[in-house]
Amino acid sequence: MINLPRSLIRLGVQASSKQAAIEQVAALLADAGRIDPAYLGGMLAREGQANTYLGSGIAIPHGTLDTRHLIHQTGIAVLQLPQGVAWGEGGETVRLVVGIAAASDEHLDILRRLTRVLADDALVEQLSTTTDAALVQRALTGEATPEATTAPASSVGLPFSAPVTLPNPLGMHARPGTMLANLVRRLGARVRVEHAGQSADALRLMELLSLGLKRGSVLTVRADSEAALSAVTDAVRAGLGDDLSLSALATPVRREADWRPAQVGATIEGVPASDGLVIGETHVYRPAELHVTDQPGEAGAQAQALDDALNAAAAELDGLIERQTQAGHTDRAAIFRAHRELLTDEGTVQDAVNLVLDGHGAAWAYQTASGERIAQLQKLDDPTLAARAVDLGDVQRRVLRRLLGLGEDRLEGAAPAILLAPDLTPSDTARFSEGSLLGFVTAQGGPTSHTAIIARGLGLPAVVAAGNGLLDIPDGTPAILDGQAGVLYLNPSAADVQAARAQQETLRAELERARAERHRPGATRDGARVEVAANINRAAAAPGALDAGAEGVGLMRTEFLFLERDSVPDEAEQEREYRAMAEALGKRTLIIRTLDIGGDKDVPYLGLEREDNSFLGLRGIRLCFERPDLFLPQLRAIVRVAKDHPNVHVMFPMISTLEDFRRARALLDDVRAELDAPRIPLGVMIEVPSAALLAGQLAPEVDFFSVGTNDLTQYTLAMDRLHPQLARQTDAMHPAVLQLVALTVQAAEAHGKWVGVCGGAAGDEVGALILTGLGVKELSVSAPQIPAVKAALRGHDLAVLRALAQRALTQPDAASVRALARTLSALDTEVRA
Repeated sequence: MINLPRSLIRLGVQASSKQAAIEQVAALLADAGRIDPAYLGGMLAREGQANTYLGSGIAIPHGTLDTRHLIHQTGIAVLQLPQGVAWGEGGETVRLVVGIAAASDEHLDILRRLTRVLADDALVEQLSTTTDAALVQRALTGEATPEATTAPASSVGLPFSAPVTLPNPLGMHARPGTMLANLVRRLGARVRVEHAGQSADALRLMELLSLGLKRGSVLTVRADSEAALSAVTDAVRAGLGDDLSLSALATPVRREADWRPAQVGATIEGVPASDGLVIGETHVYRPAELHVTDQPGEAGAQAQALDDALNAAAAELDGLIERQTQAGHTDRAAIFRAHRELLTDEGTVQDAVNLVLDGHGAAWAYQTASGERIAQLQKLDDPTLAARAVDLGDVQRRVLRRLLGLGEDRLEGAAPAILLAPDLTPSDTARFSEGSLLGFVTAQGGPTSHTAIIARGLGLPAVVAAGNGLLDIPDGTPAILDGQAGVLYLNPSAADVQAARAQQETLRAELERARAERHRPGATRDGARVEVAANINRAAAAPGALDAGAEGVGLMRTEFLFLERDSVPDEAEQEREYRAMAEALGKRTLIIRTLDIGGDKDVPYLGLEREDNSFLGLRGIRLCFERPDLFLPQLRAIVRVAKDHPNVHVMFPMISTLEDFRRARALLDDVRAELDAPRIPLGVMIEVPSAALLAGQLAPEVDFFSVGTNDLTQYTLAMDRLHPQLARQTDAMHPAVLQLVALTVQAAEAHGKWVGVCGGAAGDEVGALILTGLGVKELSVSAPQIPAVKAALRGHDLAVLRALAQRALTQPDAASVRALARTLSALDTEVRA
């Protein structure tokens, strides 16, 4: 509830004109430190745009959208004019002026109360003539409050600021924006984000999205306290809940088709969004246009209608989230959680309510307020961020359907078909039932949209951005859709359809074979053993990884126990998580990596000092040495589990010197002695060039190595893997990186030790083959990649892969190494000869 101190209520005053009344109410707000005096200009400008007369002798002057930055703190002031003052061109007389300075939606409750006051003529008369300020307080806030002391305006500025680089692969989208807003609310702080001459309130999701912040954008954070500044900038560096290891474009890449039809009526090319090849007939989906006209009505009734529509839309989204979560579709549930945040965006709701109070109809007001923000997003030059306009449009349509009393559009035809549409919203895509569609093509959209993500999750072939001519295709047109190539073929010949069916069978057989054989041990065609394990974060993911064919866990990222919460997990909680993981795996190996915080994985609540280059600072084992209060409880939790589960191995991250390893091992040995635990297999991550170059010294003292190719690549090439311009060049197949892996393998083999890879290269088909050829014995990948990696290994003999790897070491760059993989068939013949 907004506070209305008696000092902001003036009773029994006079004003010679509307402007004089507005000047008096603005002065009240300015003197109390709620606004900059210049905000008066916005209030007068608003009167020029729309009459703020509410009805029954009450007016609500407030500023324009572009003067909100002049508001220091949300507040209202009340000016009682018993004699009245002329207001507007309709001859209205105002006796109660409620000046509003709205920095958030806190004032909306007072606006709702005002609409109820309008319906009570006796109360309006009483408020217009009373000499008791407490009566006004009760009418507008529900209670009479004691006089509050208001802080001077100088204390409500944003004196603390710092630059920070956004690391998120997909930029500032809805999920990290929501995380930021929630953090600022918890802190009770005022925070703004600035970039390229624009500024956004951290509590307003749409303002944040409209800044168009991409990965690598340097933004300025301004806060009202040093503590808030530190917490927010640390949270931004940590990714605000995003997985920073993801590729910026985790989408299909256009490839040449494995086959091409010989005779078709037309070929329509778009952008690949989801893999697959299907044959069927087309069906055009044209969502009904929502015709919204301004239908003004009584302000209270219109405000209530908007409130009801927003609540109904929220209930729909809550139901969607619950159903998707129960079905195990956590990625889809996350999309609709983001929609839920967009629905309640403070700025959008506030603008819509202001328009209603200016005399407009609820549907028109909401369409206008949300439409402005959609237009802002569509103008962004980054396709990933511009795609968020579709999400907001989806939310807008959900609310407007309620306001207009319309049901959902019919999406599917009488039989499964290839759906053609201008675009599809996530809500449209989520309504697809199994077997109801073969695939879809959209005229607009992009491969990073939430709709494309849902399509990939459903296994539906999809192509986007195919152009508006798509919508002229008659329903029932025979077609072939190749999702991976990004092509729709129309009116194919009978021979083409037969060829496509043969290709379907080939692809289906490959997928089914990989899936059916996922539980076979990982090995090359001639039986050379290569263990294929999973990288996972929590014990809850273990059953899914095992079902995908994981032979163990090659990397348990324990930092996620710290990243996904607001406080340090205690020793008992960590032990429960490690024990649950070990028990889920049975006798299979579980490699637990000790805390790897720092670099792109920051934890705001730990209060770590900010570093100019965190990748070269206190991260991984270095941080653990500095923070034994974090490291020793984790070691004790791991050792307790290892006493009962001999499958547990321990791995130290970011080892760069022999002394690093010996110091970490000594701490572990002390804990083992304290708990009377046996020896635990112990390994180190090879993530920095010095560790690879010292592998010969490390090998006698460790039990195994695990190469983290993501970090090893960026440190070797001196290219930040999060840098927007350089990220695509940080390819682990660069021969310089491969040579360091080869050195590590040679050192390990000389001492009877083994080498695994748990970085991104292990899940790349080319990477898996070359790493195996270099002598790597274990590949730890994300669970969905396991069947394909195993299938790739089974297709080649070890001798061929060794020859491939040796040639890769002599190539000039990563592109040349990848080109070698296309010569595997010829190389196989050569080796066999």
